[in-house]
This record gives sequence, structure tokens and C-alpha cells, in this order.
Amino acid sequence: MANLRDIRRRIKSVKNTSQITKAMQMVASTKMRRAQQAALALRPYASRLDDLTAHLYANISPAEISHPLLQSRKTNGKTAVIVLTSEKGLCGPLNTNLLRDVMKADDASKVYITVGRKGRMFLARLKKTILADFELKDSPTFSESKTISRFILQKYEEKAFDSVEIYYNRFVNTLSQVPTRFPIVPIGAGTLDVAKALGEAERAEHLEPKSGEKKAPIFYNFEPEADVLLGKLLPYYIHLELYEKILESRASEHSARMVAMKSATDNAKQLVKDLTLEYNKARQAAITNEILEISSAAATMSQ
Repeated sequence: MANLRDIRRRIKSVKNTSQITKAMQMVASTKMRRAQQAALALRPYASRLDDLTAHLYANISPAEISHPLLQSRKTNGKTAVIVLTSEKGLCGPLNTNLLRDVMKADDASKVYITVGRKGRMFLARLKKTILADFELKDSPTFSESKTISRFILQKYEEKAFDSVEIYYNRFVNTLSQVPTRFPIVPIGAGTLDVAKALGEAERAEHLEPKSGEKKAPIFYNFEPEADVLLGKLLPYYIHLELYEKILESRASEHSARMVAMKSATDNAKQLVKDLTLEYNKARQAAITNEILEISSAAATMSQ
């Protein structure tokens, strides 16, 4: 039977850990609400931008596709991969699942741009080519994310790579975050189809169409011409897409951390119960042994 003092010391240690994880759960819960509100508030705007860009792209002929962001090219065969991870740990398997997907698609043509300390440390440990690393606050602003997207656009214009894709955790709900790959440059029918599909999936999670109801097609009139307007819109499209993915990643991070800390707190409470039961059993055994020793001594002296 374990020593009573050791069990008491362990119970105290687990209770202290439980208090820490409970405090971290409350902090993560507050940050989670803000991050979720920011991510959900941007979705309708980003979805409409995807629709508008897709309609502009559909209304120009192949001969009018002259913007560099629209043209596929093969200059050096490099692909820049933006990896959005958390700055801190203690958020369950969130980063592990995402980085596993990143490594499944890894090859010699990939160069990496990391946003978040966990992704940078993982890729540096594997000696991957890290083109740049960025750190963002818990509540990043659009202007802060534009620093990253401007860097990407500049390097793309300098032909440092031929395409760009983003790996991030798409926020579904508090208990579900999905590792997602999103191709962002060059912008083409495939990229816009992915953007529209994600937007429609997100809208479908909140809105269920009535039975038999069909969605009416949307038509736009463009002024100036579609190709001119599209050329002006494309850099902003890149800025907003990256910002949206960063907000989704932050909402996923805080949600996963809140769930992980709640699970840790519950496990600590259960462990305290188990240790308390073990302590009571050990204490009862010690008392029984003392009674037996006293009885044996009394019986011996009475003989």
C-alpha cells in the first residue's frame, strides 16, 4: 500500500494542476467567443467576394486573362505553402493533424511560409526550406494580415515560386476543426470553385433550404468592364482570403484549447477522486494494523 504522505502530496499536486487548467479553460473560453464571432462575421462578406470574383472570371474570355495572378506558369516549379498554426500549445491534436496533412503533400518543390511558432518549429526541425516566418496576435487585424499577403504577392511577382497554397484549420464548431488545403495563387476556375464550395458548405451548415425550393441564379452588371474590374479586385481578393483563413485558424485554436483544458480539468478531478479513495483505503488499513497490534500486545500481556 502506498505511503499516506506520498498520496496526500500527489492529491495536492493534482488539485493545483486542476486549478491551473480550469483558469486556462476560462481564458480560452473568452478568447474563443471573440475569435468565433470575428470568423463568423467575415464569412458572408468573403462568400460574396468569392461569388463576385467567380462571376467576373466567368465573364471574361481566355484572351483577356492577362493579369499575372490569373496565369499559370512554370518558371522554377516551386510552390509556396502557407502553414497557419498556433503560437502556443495545449490545444489538443489541432496542430498535429494539420502538420500531418502538410507532410503528406511535401516534396522537393515546396517552400514554406509559416504563421505561428508551432509550424515554424516543426518545419525547422525537419530542415525544410522556410521562406519567411510571421507572428500574429490572438486577435489579428486586416492590416496585420496584409503584411503577409503583400509579401506573398511581391515574391510571386519576383517569380520566387509559381503557385501558393494555404493549410489551415477550418472552424466548423467548438468541437470540430477540419485541416483544410486551399489553393490561392494562381487564381483560376479551380481556386474559385473551391472558394465557392467552401462558402456554400458553410452557409449550408447554418441554413437549411426548404423542401422543393431552388436557389435563383445571381446576375451582375459590371462597370467598368469585367476584365478591368477583375484586375483591380484580384489583389484585394488575396488579402481577404488570407485574412479569412487566419481568423478561421484562430477560432479553431481557441476552441480546441478550451476543449483540451476542459478535458484536462475533468481528468484531474477524476484523478483526485481516485487518489482520495486510495488514501482512505490506505488509512483504514493502517488503522486496522494498529488495532491488531494493540490487541495482540494486550493478549500477550494477559497471558
